[in-house]
Amino acid sequence: MTSNEAPLRVGLIGAGGNMKLRHIPGFNETGEVELVSVCNRSEASGRAIAEEYGIPRVEPDVATLLAAPDVDAVCIGTWPYMHRDLTIAALEAGKHVLCEARMAMNASQAREMLAASEARPDLVAQLVPAPFDFKSWKTVRRLLEDGSIGDVREVHVTVLNGGSLDPAAPLHWRERTDLSGMNVMSYGIYTEIIGRWFGPTRSVLAHGATYVRERTNAETGERAAIEVPDSLGVFFELEGGGRVTCRFGTQLHAAPPEANGISVYGSAGTLHWRPDTMTFAPLGQDPAPLDPDPGTAGEWRVEQDFVDSIRRGAPVTLTSFPDGVHYMRLIEATHRSRTEGRAVPLSEV
Repeated sequence: MTSNEAPLRVGLIGAGGNMKLRHIPGFNETGEVELVSVCNRSEASGRAIAEEYGIPRVEPDVATLLAAPDVDAVCIGTWPYMHRDLTIAALEAGKHVLCEARMAMNASQAREMLAASEARPDLVAQLVPAPFDFKSWKTVRRLLEDGSIGDVREVHVTVLNGGSLDPAAPLHWRERTDLSGMNVMSYGIYTEIIGRWFGPTRSVLAHGATYVRERTNAETGERAAIEVPDSLGVFFELEGGGRVTCRFGTQLHAAPPEANGISVYGSAGTLHWRPDTMTFAPLGQDPAPLDPDPGTAGEWRVEQDFVDSIRRGAPVTLTSFPDGVHYMRLIEATHRSRTEGRAVPLSEV
């Protein structure tokens, strides 16, 4: 920012964990942003955020924040159930939007958000990206494009842990369909990564199970039923060729952490990716450590990317609304397959 350039004025909607961990520090580090207001689930929690981070104004509701002429852009940090309505309202109010992942509750909501952004091409609309492959995704794309991997035959995605093993743990928002929609565990993060690496998917076949079927809602003290799976298996076909097999589970004691990640088996080589390190084995050779290609290893700079798109016209890469619609279509196809007991072509979603 030049000495005579006014700061970009940002309002925060839903200042929870990731807002405090990532977005507020990230905006402050740009040197180009002024955080001018915050609106939280309660005025008291908004006041606590404002006092902690020196934000001058606490708004009683979102409408007041969006109507303020001194707000140029908003960062939406709520759970997915509010993303569509807040994003559309912000764009209609003339505000640039950075929205937390997952994009929406389902593919239909995601499409509505995309349509609202396309109606305002003068405004930047960006999703917070899946961060696990920041260092490596450009290298993976290069390996796929230059023939190092060859024709993709199998892709294995493994994400196993004991995160929800304790039945006495309180209900988490990710276990509530009214807050998370069709999203399941960290499946959405990996569908975004798979889309970034391989492009579109042709069809999906999924099966899920829920082993802990109820937990206590800490806010109400009441027991709540859980429909979101804590075990999920997904098989899908890529448009560009190759088969993807996914295993997700949060009910596993002593799951080996070294097994978690993505393995890509091709006709010319094999890539093993573990967030965020890689090994690569050309056909006939043993795996060896692989560093990112020089100059390609990224890092968390989501807030700076948002500012660069607004101020300098940089294209939105991580992550655009069209890319968000793609992963939400895959998430909805997975939901339909799991609940209807059939393979679902992406063309249906």
